[in-house]
Amino acid sequence: MTLYQPFLNYAIAVLQDRLDLEPYPIPAGFERKEGTSGKGKRLEQVVTTSHAFKSGKLRQIRAAHVQGGKSLQVLNFVIFPELKYDLPFFGADLVTLPGGHLIALDMQPLFHDPDYQKKYTEPLLPVFNLHKEYLPWGGDFPEEAQPFFSPAFLWTRTQDTEVVQTRVFAAFKDYLDVYLNFVKKAQAASNSQRLTKIREAQLRYIDYRAAKDPARGMFTRLYGSEWTEEYIHGFLFDLDRKLALAAVD
Repeated sequence: MTLYQPFLNYAIAVLQDRLDLEPYPIPAGFERKEGTSGKGKRLEQVVTTSHAFKSGKLRQIRAAHVQGGKSLQVLNFVIFPELKYDLPFFGADLVTLPGGHLIALDMQPLFHDPDYQKKYTEPLLPVFNLHKEYLPWGGDFPEEAQPFFSPAFLWTRTQDTEVVQTRVFAAFKDYLDVYLNFVKKAQAASNSQRLTKIREAQLRYIDYRAAKDPARGMFTRLYGSEWTEEYIHGFLFDLDRKLALAAVD
């Protein structure tokens, strides 16, 4: 079993247990893609699989899982709420490269006002504080990205695989549990101004992530630019496409 497969298995099992999950459509050609990385004795088969679901309050729950040997493992797992809820995004970026493991866990906020922080960040801070003791801050990240993260952003680097299998896995479970508690309590917004702000905030986040996706270079090397751009805009961050289709309908 690859390093992040237990994370994916756990997430799907918990979501199935706590939500009424339905399949979310994965465009043709994205369910599974194979390529190669490296040369000669270092040549590795790389397999990328996509997984996607939805439920009543969650527009898209999706994962991209890259399996390319010990020095290339990636799980990008993101939950996007429906546009009538002010829920944050759940985001897990778990990346293993030759130099070690890069781990990012957060509930990325739509807003940064005190009421929103009290509602969604403060309940998460005890979990963050518990895990940051074992998963120290991973260093600087782009200033332009900072508005898209919460004060409970868990960002760490480690070369110890056992830390990923134990400490990171425990943090992943706890963050997902808190998030699903938020989902259970979430009430739909009815104020038109609030709904507009939620939509604008979601689009800001998705446009930024699609433009700055750190996996773009890796996917381009593996599968080519055309496949990569369609994967990013047509599946990973597809809200613009979905809204455009809905407007036509």
